[in-house]
Amino acid sequence: MGVPSGTAALDRLSERVLDFIDRHAEATLDDGPGDGGAEFDALALEAFRFQYEHSPTYRAFCERRGRGPDRVRGWREIPAVPTTAFKSLDLACAPPQKTFLTSGTTQGRETRGRHHVPRLELYRRSALAHFRRMVLTDGMQPRIVGFLGGPEILPDSSLVQMVEWLRCDLGGEPAYLVDEDGFDAGRAAERLEALAGEGRPLCLIGVRVVFTSFLEHCRREGRAFSLPPDSRVVDTGGPKGGRALSDAGFLTASWHTLGVAGYYCVNEYGMTELCSQYYDDVLAERFAGTNRKRRKAGPAWLRARAVDPTTLEPVPDGEPGILCHVDLANALSVVAVQTEDVGVMEGRRFRLLGRAAGAEPRGCALALADLLAGRP
Repeated sequence: MGVPSGTAALDRLSERVLDFIDRHAEATLDDGPGDGGAEFDALALEAFRFQYEHSPTYRAFCERRGRGPDRVRGWREIPAVPTTAFKSLDLACAPPQKTFLTSGTTQGRETRGRHHVPRLELYRRSALAHFRRMVLTDGMQPRIVGFLGGPEILPDSSLVQMVEWLRCDLGGEPAYLVDEDGFDAGRAAERLEALAGEGRPLCLIGVRVVFTSFLEHCRREGRAFSLPPDSRVVDTGGPKGGRALSDAGFLTASWHTLGVAGYYCVNEYGMTELCSQYYDDVLAERFAGTNRKRRKAGPAWLRARAVDPTTLEPVPDGEPGILCHVDLANALSVVAVQTEDVGVMEGRRFRLLGRAAGAEPRGCALALADLLAGRP
């Protein structure tokens, strides 16, 4: 678990990050004045030093790579931990307030990753602020409807925790359409019809596999809805396996079945290992009066870079690479996380291309070997 930090140091770093989140919640989505770039760099380096000092496993990993605090000059140089490491290592710098588990496979045979979060308020503040920026850009206050199980069914899901915070923040009774018996599309359709009849705009949020089941059921039954004006749909990933509509198919089905236009359908890109999320910039662009191809945009406290899958060296903007994220909301666990997702950077935003084909990228595999070698 790592050596517990002094409470004062931990609280000081937490408060600095929370203050940054509060001050930059409405910051520009691109590099430029007001995006907190220099301050982000300083805070990322402070979080890196904190983790280096309080996580022996991470410190050993950095030393094997010749990257101590005296040799790291900016956030792009912070050694990143591969997501696979969360399946076998506990990397938090203090005892967790809560531990979230990755989804694993639908069959449940895969070892699930664990993200220990010492201060839940960092996750909560980050999640609410950027959701409002990207999904509620127009200031709308919809009712949250979860196309997933509630916290009593999935207590270890970081996604469910986020959705529950959103529900409480926006008000409204719980409305989760997956229960102990799983997802019943017919019952979900009846519940959605009743909720739509109340007249308040709805925000449907959940995993695409569940949405796909629902939308295809409605197509077979010839059923369509007229959701209240300004309703919207947020879909994200979920358990591996199962049928899921393509991006184009999902947007088309959402329009024909739910009456929700494509620009009100926002895809979220997040992961259990991060306390911050990216969203399609489609609504932000629309309300800014621009119309460009969708890209993923993160908040000012979350930055991405694309790297070569073998060397982990940066690749130029416009070229595909493995995505690495530096998240200030992860200041007390692992600030830099290396994924197996492929993307193309376009400034601070990126286009997500999918998972790396075949085996784990060599650079990520070597990084995991270095981490395991340094385990106490």
